Amino acid sequence: MAAAPAEPLVRERLLYRVKRGLLGPPLVTRQLAREKLSNPMALGVLASDCISSTAYGPEEMLIILVPVVGIAAFDLAPLVACAILLVLVLVTLSYRDVVSVYTRAGGSYVVARENFGPRVAQVASVALLIDYIVTVAVQSAAGTDALISLAHLVGEGYYGIDHLKLPVTAGVVVVLTYGNLRGIREAGRAFAAPAYLFMLAIALILVIGLVRGLNGGLPHADVHARGAYPLGSPGHGWLYGASLFMVLRSFANGGSSLTGLEAISNGVSTFRSPQGRNARRTLTTMSLILGVMVLGVSVLAHFTHAIPYLDGNPTVLSQEAHLVFGDGWPGTAGLVYVQLATALILYTGANTPFTGFPFLASFVAEDRFLPRQLTRRGHRLAFSNGIICLTIISLALLFVTGGNVDKLVALYAIGVFTGFTMAGAGMTAHHWRRREPRRRLKIAVNAAAAVVSALVVLIFAVTKFTEGAWLVVVVFPLGVWALIRINRQYRQEAAALEDVPAFTTDRPHWRRHLVYVLVDALDLATVKALRYAHELRPDEVRALHFVIDEERARRLVARWDATPGTDVPLELVDCPDRRLRHAVIQLASRTTADPATELTLLIPRRTHSNPLGRLLHRDTGDLIARALEHLPNVAVTILPFDVTGAVERMRAVRREGSGTPREGSGTPDTGAS
Repeated sequence: MAAAPAEPLVRERLLYRVKRGLLGPPLVTRQLAREKLSNPMALGVLASDCISSTAYGPEEMLIILVPVVGIAAFDLAPLVACAILLVLVLVTLSYRDVVSVYTRAGGSYVVARENFGPRVAQVASVALLIDYIVTVAVQSAAGTDALISLAHLVGEGYYGIDHLKLPVTAGVVVVLTYGNLRGIREAGRAFAAPAYLFMLAIALILVIGLVRGLNGGLPHADVHARGAYPLGSPGHGWLYGASLFMVLRSFANGGSSLTGLEAISNGVSTFRSPQGRNARRTLTTMSLILGVMVLGVSVLAHFTHAIPYLDGNPTVLSQEAHLVFGDGWPGTAGLVYVQLATALILYTGANTPFTGFPFLASFVAEDRFLPRQLTRRGHRLAFSNGIICLTIISLALLFVTGGNVDKLVALYAIGVFTGFTMAGAGMTAHHWRRREPRRRLKIAVNAAAAVVSALVVLIFAVTKFTEGAWLVVVVFPLGVWALIRINRQYRQEAAALEDVPAFTTDRPHWRRHLVYVLVDALDLATVKALRYAHELRPDEVRALHFVIDEERARRLVARWDATPGTDVPLELVDCPDRRLRHAVIQLASRTTADPATELTLLIPRRTHSNPLGRLLHRDTGDLIARALEHLPNVAVTILPFDVTGAVERMRAVRREGSGTPREGSGTPDTGAS
């Protein structure tokens, strides 16, 4: 019985070997199945982005209030927090409706697409994509702030670590990128633990703070400390009519506390059945926890006067923990726990977009509004192209803003609340078209959520315009236009390619078929191309050499004529200006001037699998092929020939001592490229 032929050895490129070494062996598609999450696990996995905003949301309110109204800011902060909680209630009710109706991942994008069509849905897609990008920057920068704040408070004002903020933050983003390219799964206990550790940390602060407050033992922070925001004068702010504008700015900044609320709607497909009911319950629980935490931290700031600092460190939350727990080793242990839990959940929240952004980008790309490359899964089944895009833009954002959370928040809430607006409006349209129980109530709730969210977007765009919101205001319409432009290009291409005539078995319409072989050197690659040309059974085969170097051309002709078996004469085509592609285009155009003539150009390509070979030889075949794409009656075929393999075979023959290598087993003409 004859032995089965050995499978050909596929040479792996250096870049692939490096990727395999860094990321591990490739995963197969059947490993794509995802674990379904129980409600407690889903709360931990999906809530990290949302509840972690407690670490910076209340502080962002004080950053606006303190320089204007001074100590009175600590009285206003809880009131502003209550206004934010009203928005939280409306948005939560709206998203409860979303997860009940739409159980596929995608959130506000899917809602907008189903109710307003794919073009209008791009407003939601741009909003969510911007939200994901800024989330990575904000969460990672805030996480580093938590660690630096710990060094400040434990090290008694140690400021020497501040210069490490940007490198540490960028390093965290790179580590998250690497982990996600390796295929880290969102549905894992490791991602749920930080959320519960952080909830416990905030609960400890609030409970101990309440007990100490009732006993009259809750101390105040030093509002005149070096590096803190300077205290404004209450009379100054009210007197000059700055009150409303200032409160609106504070409200806009504090709105960053609601970021991440849409995470459950984007991940509803990961819940166990019944998905809608489980997602609703988890969303309600998450919103209640967020509301208690934001209001609790804001009220505690009212009593402790924890003041924001110009460079962001120490944070308001870290000061509250320090004041509540007190000095001594128990207080220090409590502070260390709170800050480490805060940093951990913020970094975990920064990881959430590495799942959401690529999935959303793949949805949008499937609808042909983003490049198709974003739909492809990579080496480890992750959407690698989306992850890399997210990383590059997020790192650029961090370096431009210096990792300053306050500057980043100016870019944050516009995208978030635009997504809320689209979800509310989409659900309003959904219920408007249907006759169902409690229809009017559902319309009223979703319409109210859409209107309020739109007002927040407007407030944020106006009050934070000069602080960076202008960038989002400019990028937003440009992003929507770019996505629609990409879609138009895809649709035009599809329309052109789908106009297929009826297929028949008749011979081609042309009466004359010519095959030209472009000759650079007389070697095995050229011989292979000539043999293939004859197999096509054309009316005529011609071998052409475009003269760039006259002396080399003369040597080539002499060798061609002296080589036996070359029944196709070599023709020289003058190319005095050395514009090879231009000369080839002119020749092909003249040859196919008669519509009944079809021309096939065969281009031998000498491939080199080792880096040195690719460095020493340039490949003009692809350039020539692209230059001829617009000619209707011209077909270009590139015929590869593995030079590296031929060299290795020659070396093997020599090692075996079988004498001189076969004729033509090398590359005889030094001019071959």
